[in-house]
Amino acid sequence: MKFETFFKLTYGLYILSSKDGDKFNGHISNTVFQITAEPPRITVATHSNNLTTEFIRKSKLFSVSVLQKDVTLDFMGVWGFKSGREVDKFKNVQYKTGLTGVPIVTEKCIAYYECEVEEEIVIGTHVMFIGRVVDMDILNNENEPLTYAHYRTVIKGVSPANSPTYISDKKLNTPDEQKVKPLEKEKSDLPVKDMKKYRCTVCGHIYDPVDGDPSAGIPPGTAFEDIPDNWTCPICGVTKEDFIPYD
Repeated sequence: MKFETFFKLTYGLYILSSKDGDKFNGHISNTVFQITAEPPRITVATHSNNLTTEFIRKSKLFSVSVLQKDVTLDFMGVWGFKSGREVDKFKNVQYKTGLTGVPIVTEKCIAYYECEVEEEIVIGTHVMFIGRVVDMDILNNENEPLTYAHYRTVIKGVSPANSPTYISDKKLNTPDEQKVKPLEKEKSDLPVKDMKKYRCTVCGHIYDPVDGDPSAGIPPGTAFEDIPDNWTCPICGVTKEDFIPYD
């Protein structure tokens, strides 16, 4: 059975948000769809272990913000690969409070829907929430919505482990040269153009020696092999061991 076939299903990508009192949280979701028109209802699915799921269950509220096509992986990183139990995802993002008090992300988004939960359905590892739309609006008519296909093929992003679309590398027919291999030591005095790029196998972030990672004290021109072992991915926070050569 070829699991890559799942990549042919069409999805959008969204930020699903909710609240617990005065606490806000949200995460990237690709399982959002309209289920009825009168009254307008939207269904979302989220992993039962996610903090956002906990917030939705408590408040019976959620919002869905439609990500724009030209969003960057840097912006998506905190929403898709970091936990709200460890970071405040709303600290440095533009958002507004909806009619119900639920947070609505407006930055890098083209539309939103604010919903009250009418029904909850547990399906294995995930929970489906059916919500009645109490408010919605278009934020930007100039941009197109982000699709999962664009995220995978252009942004080069991957699905986090709790995503409904997550597929283990072991199930994919991945060419040998793309699988995780021990990092080979290269000469650090090679010209930057000859230094290899490396890709994070968790979030898809590309480390490019041309750019380095100045925010972490890694100057441009630094080979991946010369980065300190305690360096972590700026998007999802994993270590060098989770990076593989990228062509």
